[in-house]
Amino acid sequence: MRGAGRATTATASAPAQTATPSTAPTAPVTPAAPEAPAPGPDTAPAPKGPASPGAGRGTAHGRHAPSPARKAAGAIGRWLRATVLRSAALVALLVLWETAPRLGLVDATFLPPVSEVATAWWDLLGNGQLGQHTRASLARSFGGFAIAVVVAVPLGLLIGWYRPVAAFLGPLLEVFRNTAALALLPVFVLLLGIGETSKVSIVVYACLWPVLLNTISAVGNADPTLVRLARSMDLSTPRLFQKVILPSSVPAIFTGIRLAGAVSILVLVAAEMIGAKAGLGYLINASQYNFAIPQMYAGIITISAVGVAFNQLLVTIERRLSTWRVPA
Repeated sequence: MRGAGRATTATASAPAQTATPSTAPTAPVTPAAPEAPAPGPDTAPAPKGPASPGAGRGTAHGRHAPSPARKAAGAIGRWLRATVLRSAALVALLVLWETAPRLGLVDATFLPPVSEVATAWWDLLGNGQLGQHTRASLARSFGGFAIAVVVAVPLGLLIGWYRPVAAFLGPLLEVFRNTAALALLPVFVLLLGIGETSKVSIVVYACLWPVLLNTISAVGNADPTLVRLARSMDLSTPRLFQKVILPSSVPAIFTGIRLAGAVSILVLVAAEMIGAKAGLGYLINASQYNFAIPQMYAGIITISAVGVAFNQLLVTIERRLSTWRVPA
């Protein structure tokens, strides 16, 4: 009983000793310094010193992000190179034209230097004669050209799509397509007189065939797979032309239109040399009879400039109508 009491007393005093707080003084706890993160794939090394002014030069970022000034300079340089390349042959021709008469390689009476021709062209422009003749020629040429396009494109679509119509009109087309327009000029003058009607009619006749034949070829060469696919979708004939035939035929049709634009000016010059009182053809013919050779060459240069400008206009229209095409 005495041993049991000692054990009980020891057991009861143990919790009292554990619960009693210690009165010993404790040292202040200082916060530990943060540990440096271990280097990993996403951790960039800290810079060891101030960055130098040319530190980023030659890096991939610097090469792929040129300044706007450098971009503009590069674009201007490319444009200058293309311009020089395109105009080199023309400049060489003008230099040869200027130097050959002055060096005695050709007779300056029949081929004056280009500077004299430019002076004559400026004089004609100043006194209003060049503008008057140019307006008369453009009215006849563009009028006949427009009539030919309006007639030839629908007729070509009709002939190219319907085989019975092509078989019926084929022999007649072969006869007239091989007859030169200038060979029929006396016939037009005899039937229609020497007025404006005969000149516009000869332009219509000359421009009709390039547009008509290219349109027929374009319709005949349409992709048969696309045509069958459109037919399987139960598209009507007008919708088939709108969605398949016309878009695929635009390049070939405009090739014929551009040829017709050049033909309209060339044929008109010949037509204006017979019974005309105004026009670039009349100017060239009258200058030849009066032996005003610089004025004659001025008229020829004007015709060339009008033809180039007209062709560029047609090319621009073709590009606008062919924006759906994927470039090769």
